[in-house]
Amino acid sequence: MSLALRVIPCLDVDAGRVVKGVNFENLRDAGDPVELAHRYDAEGADELTFLDVSASSGNRETTYDVVRRTAGEVFVPLTVGGGVRSTDDVDRLLRAGADKVGVNTAAIARPQLIAEIAERFGSQVLVLSVDARRVTGDTRTDSGYEVTTHGGRQGTGIDAVAWAAQAAELGAGEILLNSMDADGTTAGFDLQMLGAVRREVRVPLIASGGAGTPEHFVEAARAGADAVLAASVFHFGALTVGDVKQALRDAGVTVR
Repeated sequence: MSLALRVIPCLDVDAGRVVKGVNFENLRDAGDPVELAHRYDAEGADELTFLDVSASSGNRETTYDVVRRTAGEVFVPLTVGGGVRSTDDVDRLLRAGADKVGVNTAAIARPQLIAEIAERFGSQVLVLSVDARRVTGDTRTDSGYEVTTHGGRQGTGIDAVAWAAQAAELGAGEILLNSMDADGTTAGFDLQMLGAVRREVRVPLIASGGAGTPEHFVEAARAGADAVLAASVFHFGALTVGDVKQALRDAGVTVR
């Protein structure tokens, strides 16, 4: 467990630009990734997360270029995810300047990939990204949450809490838990889901999806998050990293 809560702006990058939508739809342009990364570094962000949302092979080089340019400009750890399918992909991203790499879909298809990455590079570079939602219709899981793929559009029927626990056992260094129901809504993190995963997982847990007010970050910290991640509220100027850290301090949460 980390002693100080980390505040992490997230940059969803599509074809070299930062985009943001609601529930992964109606994406709008939020700016240049290098400029935004610079701004968040200056505001006191503890880390930055880059997610290549289109992650097509045609977009790969753009991502490496953005990572290289950003790593040259900022001094906080950089996590990059999206389209990582092999240990060689991880190697290329680390060489481009990433400090950690996020995996999602490829690990669901082949969980052994988690162990392979952890073995080759160490658990500390591996962040498992879990896009989870409450189950609906005929789908049933023990926790009431399922893992989704393709930006939340496809359900897998896999229990999200059990998957997070399995990934941690296989060697994932952190779990980035993103609520697809809350994503981009600014209505607050899914605290119930966060608590359910926290009870089963000992590795650091990053809360993602739904931040709208400083109080939401405080609630996530109290629900067991080791880090809080947000995009819309930072990109469009509703809050600064400093606002969030001050609110956390005022609530008695230790921040960096």
